[in-house]
Amino acid sequence: MWVFKSDGRLPADDLKLVVPNGNIKLSVFCSNGIVASMNGKRVVAREQSINLTGLFDVPLTLDAEKDIFTETIGIEFNPKGAYRFFHFNLSEIKNQIYSFKDILGNTAKQLEEQIAHATSIEKKTVLLQRFLLKQFSLHNEDLIFEFCIERIKSSKGKITVKELERATGYSSRWLNIKFIEKLGISPKDICSIIRFSQIYQALTSANGSILSKNDFYEYYYDQSHFIKNFKHYTGLSPFLLDHRKNDFGAKFYQA
Repeated sequence: MWVFKSDGRLPADDLKLVVPNGNIKLSVFCSNGIVASMNGKRVVAREQSINLTGLFDVPLTLDAEKDIFTETIGIEFNPKGAYRFFHFNLSEIKNQIYSFKDILGNTAKQLEEQIAHATSIEKKTVLLQRFLLKQFSLHNEDLIFEFCIERIKSSKGKITVKELERATGYSSRWLNIKFIEKLGISPKDICSIIRFSQIYQALTSANGSILSKNDFYEYYYDQSHFIKNFKHYTGLSPFLLDHRKNDFGAKFYQA
């Protein structure tokens, strides 16, 4: 959980680029709204609303709706536990941004109203935590799915689906169905995002060019494979992103 504050819109020369990290995101727009663009679709989230962003595997851009003070609460749900909070097939919200009211109806409407009337950011976060803990308690854990996610994370995305089959005793078809329901994407696709996150995390914290870090290629067959994968998740080549300002995206990103 984090809180983002800004005096107004972000600098025009900043890319404002947010790339996939494998997490599902819940956003509460306390002051000002947010404009998001993903897959050529523009979404405006109004002040005092709550939005749910499904797991996305394409880049998106964010900016404040108006050039005024902005305050947003963000909650990120990692791949292992997101399904415990949202009780529907998570493939339905892949690469989509939804109003929370469109998903939970009156329950979300009541939560929005309670948060809007709370007089401090601390009180708003307490309300959110109480709501989420209740959601979490309604859904039993799936030990096989969580085991697979742990293996994927510990291997930094380099484990194969065949290896997951051997480790669990379940077929690739069964695992794909399980992952699409519980996360929104296949085991192969979340492995790809986790591999990419190793590189992007290093890029946002490193000095010098990413292209000089040959050790990054251990995650890919060759340089061409790496660049193709990088462009899919960022919309830019490593060289171009290395030479553009993306301070907001760097602060926003959590692998």
